[in-house]
Amino acid sequence: MTAHSRPVTEHHPDQAGLRGFIRRRPLVSFFLMANLLSWVAWLPYILSANGLGILDFGFPALLGTTQFLGVLPGAYLGPIFAAYVVTRITDGKAVIRQWIGRMTKWRVGWVWYVVTALGVPAAIIVTGVAVSEGDVRMPPVAVLVAYVPGLLIQMLTTGLAEEPGWRDFALARMQRRLGPLGATAVLGPLWGVWHLPLFLSEWGGWPDVTWERVGMFLAFTCTFSVVVTWVFNRTGQSLPLIMLLHVSVNNFMSIAYSDMFPSIATPDQSSQVTLLAGTTAAFLVLVATRGRLGYRPASQGLGEPVGDHAAALRR
Repeated sequence: MTAHSRPVTEHHPDQAGLRGFIRRRPLVSFFLMANLLSWVAWLPYILSANGLGILDFGFPALLGTTQFLGVLPGAYLGPIFAAYVVTRITDGKAVIRQWIGRMTKWRVGWVWYVVTALGVPAAIIVTGVAVSEGDVRMPPVAVLVAYVPGLLIQMLTTGLAEEPGWRDFALARMQRRLGPLGATAVLGPLWGVWHLPLFLSEWGGWPDVTWERVGMFLAFTCTFSVVVTWVFNRTGQSLPLIMLLHVSVNNFMSIAYSDMFPSIATPDQSSQVTLLAGTTAAFLVLVATRGRLGYRPASQGLGEPVGDHAAALRR
């Protein structure tokens, strides 16, 4: 074949550059973007007096914590914003509207509200009672009064910042390629790794944080992801229920746990309790569902990509 007879490979403009890479590798793009944006945004907080102390300033407290101003902006710039950008580039406004619509899917059987809002505290309390050998206290009235407002705040902060990305964007796509167990096995560690820089700040208990605590946290994100995947599938991919499930852990541990279990309330002991509770729940779900985690491929259409880029989004 002569030089003049070689076929010419045409490159579609939409497949070139950064946009082209995002269209070809949407999941890889999502995870890279979610981590990069959050970690860069968290850098001032980590370097400040609220973290490593390299920079001579501290973040002001809001509602008793510096995390609203130090952590939340980076959280919003991570999973939810990355999911929005990738979905907008690959599928356009039509799928963005579907994605936003799933954030308000509240019409789910009442039993799932019990599972998400009450099941998590119940599992932690049972585990705490076992670990503390029955040393449990009734929480003060102030804790009970603050519990529901705290849950709502967590829904609008942690839940909204994370779950539209981790579960609604990533898990829905990964299950179609890897199945529920495979997708959960990959997503769980990635979800945990996203948090790792925060262990160098007040969020993670710096400077008293230990490698053991970090390891237990990563293990918890893996085991708890099994439960999250199951609820995600069984509720027809209801994002509000997934957000509620997620923040039920955060809310109980930050508001009620130390008052109820003062004898096992150190950060390492608390991590052990949540890991044990999450592992037990994951084991029960795996056994009860025989590893299927409620996944029914033929009916999992809510997160199904549409349009010309459907095949690419499955990667």
